[in-house]
This record gives sequence, C-alpha cells and structure tokens, in this order.
Amino acid sequence: MENKLSRRQALMLGGGALAGAATLGSVAGARSALAATDWFRLPIITANIGRKNLGAREAAIRDVRNGDPGTRPFVCWQEIREGDEGEPAMISQYFGTQYQNSFLHHATAYRVPISVPRPWTVANSNATFVHGAIGGVTPPRWITEVTVEHQNHPGLKFVLINTHYLAGAYNGEQNPNLRDEWDLHKKTHRERVMAHHDRGQLVIWTADTNNPNYNQATGQPNERKVFANGIDRIGWLPGDGTVQLDLTGTKSIPMSVDSHEARVAVFRIRLS
Repeated sequence: MENKLSRRQALMLGGGALAGAATLGSVAGARSALAATDWFRLPIITANIGRKNLGAREAAIRDVRNGDPGTRPFVCWQEIREGDEGEPAMISQYFGTQYQNSFLHHATAYRVPISVPRPWTVANSNATFVHGAIGGVTPPRWITEVTVEHQNHPGLKFVLINTHYLAGAYNGEQNPNLRDEWDLHKKTHRERVMAHHDRGQLVIWTADTNNPNYNQATGQPNERKVFANGIDRIGWLPGDGTVQLDLTGTKSIPMSVDSHEARVAVFRIRLS
C-alpha cells in the first residue's frame, strides 16, 4: 500500500523545514558575529600607588594614565585609600568618562579597583573576600575581577583579576605567623583564575604578590608570566583559543610615591 502524506502532514513538514532553515540561519548569524578580528593593542598596568610621599600621587596617577601613549590602558590599582581618601577623586579625574572604574567606590574591596577603558565594557564583576584585618599588619584582603568585552566585537572578551597579598610573610621580616594568610590568598587566587579558565575564558591577572620568588598563580603548564622578578606581577592563562593573546612588550613607569613602579605589559588581542 502506497504511503501518502496528507495536506496537513505536508504543511507540518514544510513548517519544520522552515524552522530548521531558520535555526541554521541563526547559527550562521551567531558564527558571523564571532568572525575573526584584527589584532587590537591591549596595555595592562599594575600600579601600587603607595602611601609614603602622598604629594606625588596625582602626578603618578596622571603618568599611569599616559603609560602607553595613544592607547587607553587597563589599570589594576593597589593600596587605594590606604594613605587617605584622596585617590578616588584623582583616579576619577584622569580616568574619567572614557573609563569604568570598577570597585573604586566599593564598600569593602575599594583597595584594589580596576580601571576599564572604552571601547571595552564590563560584562560582569565580582569581589572575593580572602581574609580579615590583622591589627598593625594588614587591612582585609580582597580579590577583584571583571569580565570585559569589546563593544564592537561580541565574543572578544577576557577576565581581568587584581589583588594585593599581605606583606611580611615571604618578604621583609619573613614572619612565619603570617604565612597561613598569605597561603590562603594564594589558594583563593588560584581558585578564581581557574574558575574562569575552566569555562574556556582567557584570564589576565595582576598582583602585588609581596613575594619576590612568586612563580605562577595556578601552576598550570600553559600559564605565562610577564615579569620574572619583583613583587609586582602580571600573568595570564589562555582559554579555549577563541580569543588569542600575544605579549609584545613591557615597560615601567616611575611613580615616586614609595618603592613601587607601575609595570606595564603591552599585549595584542584578537578573536580567532
């Protein structure tokens, strides 16, 4: 017996074919939206502003803003509002309408804010508490992070993580009583980097590590470091390859507030 389709069945089948075509079209559109891009210059600066020569801060913040002439850099700050309350206004002045200054006015994680320049936008942000204050030794310690995306190229995104470890455990007085807190910070730092890496995301991190022998945040074989010495560090852990990152150069910026110089990593980034 010949198996014939009814008119209703034929219409339903046709509708299914149209729906399938629409689905394929939307997939193709999504792929088109994630088309490969040219390389974009991406300067990342880690800047511990310090708290000794407070009169030098404004010039230091201005010089950090101009740390990669012709490009608006990302800046990860440390020790904000530890000398007094003056730094947020200075950062807002030099990192104004063309920036989003994440965590600058956060209730608790304000010591480690992140300045994100246009055309990048903050898609998500998070602050992670590490440990509490120790009287006469350290304020509370936090890890801040932002997921940023290029506003003109959906899918061109990465995570930037910033933090500041306590001093005196593995530098300075080498106090073994402080190592539990420092080690907890290292463990938490690794967890935050890996949480994003495990989702396939590129992660760049900056930190005042307060450990001149610091190696990597994660210990992963593909983690890369920009600087091999000093306590102010920048590193990165590649994601699933959708976003590619190359290091093209480094520099330092004298700040004259205390012993820290701002350290600059100049990358290039693209959607592959």
